Amino acid sequence: MPASWLSGWKGMGSMLLSLGAVTGGGLMGSGFDLKGPESVLEAVAVLGLTVGIHELGHFLAAVTRGIHVTKFSIGFGPTLLKWQGKEVEYSLRLLPLGGFVAFPDDDPESPYEADDPNLLRNRPIGDRTAVITAGVLANMVLAFAICVTQATTVGIPEPVYRPGVRLGEIKAATVAAEAGLRQGDVLLRVGDLEVAPAPSSVQDVVAQIRDNPGRELQLTVQRAGEQLVIPITPAPSPKDGTGRIGIQLASNAEILRKTAANPAEAVVLATQEYFKLTGTVLKGLYQFITNFSETVENVSGPVAILAVGAEVARSNAAGLYQFAALVNINLAIVNILPLPALDGGYLVFIAIEALRGGKRLDEGVERAVQAGGFLLLMTAGVSLIVKDTLNLTGLGSMLQ
Repeated sequence: MPASWLSGWKGMGSMLLSLGAVTGGGLMGSGFDLKGPESVLEAVAVLGLTVGIHELGHFLAAVTRGIHVTKFSIGFGPTLLKWQGKEVEYSLRLLPLGGFVAFPDDDPESPYEADDPNLLRNRPIGDRTAVITAGVLANMVLAFAICVTQATTVGIPEPVYRPGVRLGEIKAATVAAEAGLRQGDVLLRVGDLEVAPAPSSVQDVVAQIRDNPGRELQLTVQRAGEQLVIPITPAPSPKDGTGRIGIQLASNAEILRKTAANPAEAVVLATQEYFKLTGTVLKGLYQFITNFSETVENVSGPVAILAVGAEVARSNAAGLYQFAALVNINLAIVNILPLPALDGGYLVFIAIEALRGGKRLDEGVERAVQAGGFLLLMTAGVSLIVKDTLNLTGLGSMLQ
C-alpha cells in the first residue's frame, strides 16, 4: 500500500481504536444500548465533527503550503456526496468512523512528476511535520473551543464532594453480593479508612480493598437514612492476588455548574476544564499501558463510544459538551503516540531522518512498518466493533 494512502486511510484505523483505548475504561457495563434516534444522531455528529476537524487540519496545512492533495473525504464506505474541485475531489461518505486526505505521491496515475517539489514527500522536514501534526492541533483547538462554549452556555461542572462513595452495579455471585451490599448504598468507612469527601475517594477505597485480600473488613454503609456495619472479606484476584469484592464505585458528589459572567472568566473556566480533561485522558492512557492485563477488557471502539454519547445526550444534554471535548482530546493524544500508521509514527520517521542529517530510511522499510501497523490497527478496530456490537442490549443474547 502506498505511503500516501496509509497517511490517509489511517484515519479510519485510529478512529476505530484510539477513541476507546483511553475513554473506554468503565464505559461498558453489563450491556448498553442505542435507544433514541435523536441522541444517536447527536453522538454521530460529535464523532463526525471530531474526525472531520482532524482531517481538515491535515488538509489545510497541506494546501496552504502548496502541497498537492488529490482527495479529501469525511467518512468511509459508499459516497453520499462528491464534488470535483480544480485539483481535489471532496466527498462525504456513509460511515462517520474516519476520513482521509489522499496525497498523489505514489499514485501510478498521478499527473505529477516524481521530483515535483510540491509533492508531500519532496517537501522539507518542517513542512511535512506541520502537515502531520495539524490534525492533532485541530482537535486540541476544537476541544478548547468546546470548553469555552460550555463555559458561556450551560456552564462548567463543579462537583461538590460529600463523605463516602456510592455503590454502582453489584456483580452477581461475588463477595459484595453475598454480603448484601446494594446498588445505591453509600460506603462511609472501609476498615480503618474513613472515606473523606475528596476527588480521590474512589481510588482510596479501591486501594484499601486491593491491599486486604483474605482479611475481613468492617464496612460502614449508609442506606435509606440508616447506617449499617457489614463485614466483608475481599477475595484474592486469580490474576495478581489483590483483593476484589465485585462492585463499581462512583464519587458521592453533587454536580453544580458554573457559567462565566464575562469572556475573561469563560477563558479561565475553559482552560481549567481543558487541562482537567487532558489529565483524565493521560491518566487513562498511563493506566492502560502500565496495567494492560486488567484494563484491556475495558477498551471500547466506536460503537461503544456512540452508545456512551447517545446516553449522555439522552440523560444530560449539557454533558454532551464534555463528551465532545473529551473525544477530541482523546483522539489527539492517541494519534500523536509513536505507533506505526498513526501521526506519531510518521513523526518518528521524520525525527530519524533529521538525526541522520536529512538522510531517509529505506523507503521499503518505512512502507513495511507503516503497512504492518495499519493492518494491526484495523484488525484491533474491527475486533472492537464486533465486541461492542455483541454488548448492545438484546443483540448479544440473540447471537448466543
